[in-house]
Amino acid sequence: MAKQTSPEISYKIIKNIAVLSESSSGWKKEINLVEWNGNKAKYDIRDWNSDRSKMGKGITLSDEEVKSLVKVLEKIK
Repeated sequence: MAKQTSPEISYKIIKNIAVLSESSSGWKKEINLVEWNGNKAKYDIRDWNSDRSKMGKGITLSDEEVKSLVKVLEKIK
């Protein structure tokens, strides 16, 4: 069976919005506006190491998804 190789992922952090938390090892959970693979920037929540050369699993959200999330979060205040 042939082994599949994944294309390299490219990213550019357009804007740092907030740091939500920081672990004792220096990794930070951040909300950023990120361009992935040259596509339109999306909101992104994930862990990053101190120089942002490594990342953890995260989630990306479109403008509409962020608006929906804000509405839901406002209801649980």
